[in-house]
Order: sequence, then structure tokens, then C-alpha cells
Amino acid sequence: MNPANSYYSLSPRIVPANRETTITVKPLFEHCRFTPDTTWRAACYPAEEFARHSGWGPDTRIPAIVEDGVMRFTWFFEAEQEHVLVIEDVTAGEAREIAEFRLYSLDEDLYGRRPYKGDLHMHSSHSDGRESPAYVAGACRRIGLDFMAVTDHRLYAPSLEAQRAYAYVPHDLAIYPGEEIHPPENPVHMINFGGSFSVNEVFQRDEETYRAEVARLAEQAGPMPPGVDAYQYASCVWCFDKIREAGGLGIFCHPYWFTQHRYTPSGALTSYLFEQQPYDAFELIGGFHRHEIDSNTLQVARYHEERAKGRTIPVVGVSDAHGCERGELFGWYYTIVFAPSLELEDIIASIKAGYSVAVEAVPGETPRAYGPFRFVKYALFCLREVFPRHDALCAEEGRLMLACAAREPEAADRLAARTGQTAQWLGHCWGNGA
Repeated sequence: MNPANSYYSLSPRIVPANRETTITVKPLFEHCRFTPDTTWRAACYPAEEFARHSGWGPDTRIPAIVEDGVMRFTWFFEAEQEHVLVIEDVTAGEAREIAEFRLYSLDEDLYGRRPYKGDLHMHSSHSDGRESPAYVAGACRRIGLDFMAVTDHRLYAPSLEAQRAYAYVPHDLAIYPGEEIHPPENPVHMINFGGSFSVNEVFQRDEETYRAEVARLAEQAGPMPPGVDAYQYASCVWCFDKIREAGGLGIFCHPYWFTQHRYTPSGALTSYLFEQQPYDAFELIGGFHRHEIDSNTLQVARYHEERAKGRTIPVVGVSDAHGCERGELFGWYYTIVFAPSLELEDIIASIKAGYSVAVEAVPGETPRAYGPFRFVKYALFCLREVFPRHDALCAEEGRLMLACAAREPEAADRLAARTGQTAQWLGHCWGNGA
């Protein structure tokens, strides 16, 4: 981590593009205070573009004013890009670098959104996971997630159990309903994220009606390409339509999962699903172990190939974790959504509109973001400059959520007292919070 982020308070870190913004730098410790007998200067270096619109010259250095120990300066932040801010001591005639910070200027559509981390696909002990839904939710907050859903195989109720477990105490983790859908005789795995009812229960309750509706969809779809089973494709369309009817996000899961000596589903069906796009989002990065990394590599390569064909494909990253304490998958993969708020409607609408990236954060490796270039670039900044503090705040909240699930005395009061911390930190990054 950049030492300047530990020694100083910088606000804002996120600024509107093509406007002047006043930046405040406040020393936090005695060893880095701004002395009154020193001349200070700020140097700002745009990482990509300079003077495309403003016509400003190449000199990036301006005097910085220090009053009551706090430095302020105003700068026109050109275009949407990262900026390197350097604070210099020029008292002796030669510039001496004191600190270096990073800022990001955003166009209007993105500036009004905040970055939220979430996992839309994971399992509890009600299917083939290890821990209770309440435990999974608390563990999600402990690793820095802002939203999540338990998506057990064929089961919707565990996700509601996770919500009920913390309904009695204020907390900042958005816990949404969900399930993994497995229609009869259909190898495609699908996620219902946020839907108001269970899609699994619809066809479990009345399979005869389900099959009749799928048969009508298959007939309407007409002839299938070679190798595509008409029932399987129509079943997917039926499921994704039901998810949308429930107000949820329909996710096409891990098409390059290697099981029983082959990729599942078939290559022909995968290709047709990409061509027709009945889903809302593609599970670009999924919960594959280290020895299965080829599957994620193939999914990323396929995404870029489909994008080159002109397709717009919203993406998510998920852990598909089956345990929170086993040291594998949980926290390795997740989604960053740039949304106006953590409300379910905003999260879903933002993913559908393409404001999301999939993140691969395998332990011991540098995190990688995948998706549209614009959002990947911004996500890398957030991973470096915004989320470390955010995640540290979440860690204690998650520990207290787990303490609440274990019914430890006073845990609920301590958790309630911490609500609003991450929102306050984001407000600070945008210059409208303490």
C-alpha cells in the first residue's frame, strides 16, 4: 500500500471529469505535518490524456495553500482517467517529493455511481455447502462484500433464511434472495439472483405445465443449429423469462465447467445461448479451483470473441463457494458493480446496463478485473485506492455478524453501532463525507 494513504487524509479521491475541483490533504501524524515556514507545491500528472479540451500547457505544477495545517489546491481534472498527485517541498529551491497520491476523474454517468462488491453465486449446508446461510452471510461481510445471495441447488428458502438471521439487527450487508436452477433434463446451470419467488419450485410443483410451456417455446424458436437440443434451449429461455418475471437477474453459469470427461453444457448449446442471449448476465469468472483455471481462461476468451462480434454481454464474477473456511474459492472471485445504490433494483439494472466487472483475486496473486475496458481500468483503481480501507471496515462488521449468529451477548449492539462506516468512507472518497 502507498504509505501516503496511511499518513494523510485525502479528499476527494474521485472527482468529476473536465471540471475544477478543490483537493484537501490533511496530515494525520506529527511526522508528516505541513510546517508553516515551508513552501509547498502540488504536481498533478494525468495518466492518459492532457489538454484534449482545456488547452492548458504542459506545466502540471501549482502552488498549494496551507492553512491551519491543511493543504488545499484547485485543479482542472481533464477527461476520464487516473491522475498522479505529487506533493513537493520547494523551500530549498529544488523540489523534494513528500507524498504521492492517486485520484480518478469520471464522466457524469459513472461519477454518480459507487463501487460495490458482491457475490451472486454460493452455497450453504442446505445443499452441498458447509455452513448455515447465516454463517455464509456473515463471512461475506468479513471479506469485504457489500451484497450477496445464497444460491443453493434447487433451493430458494436458504437465501430467505440468511435474510431472517439478521433481520433483528441493523447491518450494512445487502442480503438478497437467490437459487441455482436445475430444470429437469437440462444441463445448463442458471442463477436466479434477487427474484421474488423460486423458479425451481414452479416446475417442481407442476412439471406437466412446465413441459408444455417449454414445448411451445421450442416450437416458436423454429429449427435449431446442428447439435442443439431444442428442449434444452427452450428450457433455458423459460427459466430466464421466469427469473425476469420474478424481478431477478438471470445468470448463465460456467459454460466451460469440465465434468464427466467433457465441458458442460455442449459446445453447440453454449454457442447458441451466446448467439441468442436469453440470459441477463454471463458468469465470466466462476468458482474454479487452481487446477481448473483453464475454464475461467476459456470463458474470458469466449467473452472477448463474442464482444468482437458486436455483442453486448453484461458480466459477473462469482465464487460458487461451497464453504467459507476451507481455504478455497470463497473470496477468490466476485463482482464489482458500479451502481447508484445498494438497492436490489439498482444492482440489477446496473449489471444489465454493463456497469460491472468480474474480479479474480486468487490468494497470493495480484487481483485481475475482466469486462469492458473502461470499467476494468476504473476497477483496478478502486481495488488499489478505495477497497483496502473499505475491506478493513467490513472485516470487523463481518466478525460481529458471525457473533450475532452465534448469539453472543452485546454483539448486536456493537454491530449496530458500526452501521454506516463503509458509506461514510465512500462519501469521503467522493468529497462529501467526513
